[in-house]
Amino acid sequence: MLSFAVLLFPAFMIFAACMDLFTMRIANRLTIAIAVGFLPVAVWSGLPLWSLAPQSIALHYACGFCVLLIAFALFAFGKIGGGDAKLVAASAVWVGWADLLDYVVVACFLGGAFALLLLALRKFALPVALLRHGWIARLHKAEGPLPFGVALGVGAVIVYPQTNIWLSAMGG
Repeated sequence: MLSFAVLLFPAFMIFAACMDLFTMRIANRLTIAIAVGFLPVAVWSGLPLWSLAPQSIALHYACGFCVLLIAFALFAFGKIGGGDAKLVAASAVWVGWADLLDYVVVACFLGGAFALLLLALRKFALPVALLRHGWIARLHKAEGPLPFGVALGVGAVIVYPQTNIWLSAMGG
């Protein structure tokens, strides 16, 4: 049953990525569920609640809080969206300090690749059948926004198997 519970995070992140892609919004309830969902899985997998060990539950939440402060500063300066700021903070709780740099680098690389792909595709006219879909038309707009939640979601799924919570839950 624990191995099923540990799949909660990738499922939430894939859902968040799809939500951002199709609607350009990431629901607050989802980011709260991601952040809160860490606690029962961490307790169940045997992570210590409070210690100086990297796998400490308290340190994971401290990581999320620090990322939230930085992400809100980026949001205030118009560099990222509010949903992206909350999603990266909630996912940082699961990733923790030990794998945060890997997560950020992978997500930024994926976000950059996705942006370059969109910029290239925006140079071509879309068939009318595709323009009927609002989310495709929005992504194709010349100055349209980039759903960075896609990169955050995919990046989290890529990095997750090396995290403390995953390794603890899988007995490694």
